[in-house]
Amino acid sequence: MRDFTDKVAVITGAGSGIGRALAVELAARGARLALSDVDDEGLRETVRGCAGHGGQVHGYRLDVADRVAVLAHAEQVGADFGRVDLLVNNAGVTLLASVADGSWEDLEWVMNVDFWGVVHGTRAFLPLLTESRGHLVNVSSVLGLAGAPMQSGYNAAKFAVRGFTEAVAQELRADGVPVGVSCVHPGRIRTNIMHNARNDGQRDYQAVREQFDRTVDISAEYAARAILRGVARNRARILIGADAYRTDILTRLLGPWYLRVVAGGGRRPVTSTGRRPR
Repeated sequence: MRDFTDKVAVITGAGSGIGRALAVELAARGARLALSDVDDEGLRETVRGCAGHGGQVHGYRLDVADRVAVLAHAEQVGADFGRVDLLVNNAGVTLLASVADGSWEDLEWVMNVDFWGVVHGTRAFLPLLTESRGHLVNVSSVLGLAGAPMQSGYNAAKFAVRGFTEAVAQELRADGVPVGVSCVHPGRIRTNIMHNARNDGQRDYQAVREQFDRTVDISAEYAARAILRGVARNRARILIGADAYRTDILTRLLGPWYLRVVAGGGRRPVTSTGRRPR
């Protein structure tokens, strides 16, 4: 898919961040857009930003964790647009919590959105993608390549996205189904995900957010262009940012020994008592 003109692109999590940047970039390239999010105002703003390019743009309120809603969404998009050429399962949330202190509810929340949302979208839209010989894009993370402290739930979801996407690609290839598949691993991208994160309430995560803001240097617009470039080149794995490339190389070279490198260089947030947990 080297030309996105008149292609129908479905993007979840389009109300902000990478999803919004993808929508705007695709609108500028002449694509027709089916955009969704749980954030009504953010979604409306994205739709307004894309409508100026003159192409067909529809916004849909959608909770990707709701399987029935996603299946209905696929039917509605098929009826509204007649086809789907590109699906980007982008909707995501994060959780800052230790394994010991994180709640069951928060862990289920991050898994339901970040992993099951991808599964729901893939299964719901795959028949339409098969008909159009289209392309599937599932957004994982740099933390789908390596584990990190206080991110076990997010790690679990993003590793699962990676494994699921690679399995889908193998199945489609074995069955001769003409659908491209890409798994995206962004590094630190300038979005709201860290500021909207849930946490375990046991530690001071403000410093974590401030460090993230200081060190992030890649815009969502850059990430969107990188994703579309990867789709155009039919890349199975799309890495975004120097930290994603470093992590990919580190884990490939060191295997499980990378855990010692990460543990030696990382510091956990302090507890509410002012001490770092042991």
